[in-house]
Amino acid sequence: MNKRKTPADIKNAEIQIKNLRKEIDYDTRDYSIDFLVQQFRDDEFYIPDEYQRKYIWKEDDKTRFIESIILGLPIPFMFFSDTDDGRCEIIDGAQRTQTLVEFLDNDLILNNLKKLTSLEGFKYNDLPEYFRRKLNKTTMRIIVLSDETTLEIRQEIFNRINTTGVRANPSEIRRGSYTGRFMDFLKECANNDKFKTICPVSENSKKRYDDLELVLRFFAFLNNYQNFKHRVDEFLDDYVETVKDNFDEEKFKLEFERMVDFVDKYFENGFRKTKTSKSTPRVRFEAIAVGVGLALRENPNLIPDSMDWIKGEEFKKHTTTHASNSPARVKGRVEYVKEMLLNKR
Repeated sequence: MNKRKTPADIKNAEIQIKNLRKEIDYDTRDYSIDFLVQQFRDDEFYIPDEYQRKYIWKEDDKTRFIESIILGLPIPFMFFSDTDDGRCEIIDGAQRTQTLVEFLDNDLILNNLKKLTSLEGFKYNDLPEYFRRKLNKTTMRIIVLSDETTLEIRQEIFNRINTTGVRANPSEIRRGSYTGRFMDFLKECANNDKFKTICPVSENSKKRYDDLELVLRFFAFLNNYQNFKHRVDEFLDDYVETVKDNFDEEKFKLEFERMVDFVDKYFENGFRKTKTSKSTPRVRFEAIAVGVGLALRENPNLIPDSMDWIKGEEFKKHTTTHASNSPARVKGRVEYVKEMLLNKR
């Protein structure tokens, strides 16, 4: 049962609510689609690189959105923010805006429509002129934050409203919620040429920042795997929160590059399951990367006696998908690799 709130508790809550509400000043605007598209083309409405997602809607998502507009269905509000230079930053609505631009530029072909099946294979220019005009004048309702809204508040809004469309995955939300040197550092590590060679990530996965997620998993588990409880996304968020303003960049860089060099030298397939694999399983990556990192902490000049165990059943058991994310399994797989490298088994 909740403890009864005192007058002081209620007063403190009132003060906090009033203070935070002052930070969010906005108005509502209706922009026609042709105006919205032209402003985007002119870079008057822009997508901030600091925390926005890449253009990752699939063709079916784009078609469904355009079909909804033509049908006259309600479209969720988009969120923009005025900026000091007079332009508008798109906080939420980047996928919808880019889809509208692609369609009006005649680059999007409608396919797999659910209702308007007669428009199958149509482009914008194929629509009857009346409906093109009607679509152009259809308005999108935009919540526009004032230019005094802080970056922190805009990022918080981005975090909270990404629950529709192609839902932002934890990597995208994390990138949208945290900025600063540590996140920039993760990106630099992910762009390491040798790392990209031995740890292949598909282009679509890169658009969703899966490569940054792998690098983050390396540092988080290397430095804190013994405190991992259950949910990886919460574990990674907590770790970023802990180190984002205070981390030893020189030490982190040394450990990352030393790990990458070691894997490149002694692991025949790098982090891949086979020589020709075009993706990197997360569980396998964690086992090898963190296990190597832990072993090199004990012996920076390590030269393994044998690498035959990498093809054995025990390693396979540690790195199959079903062996993913319990504390015991995380601990088991990273320490197994460490001990095999140090010849402790």
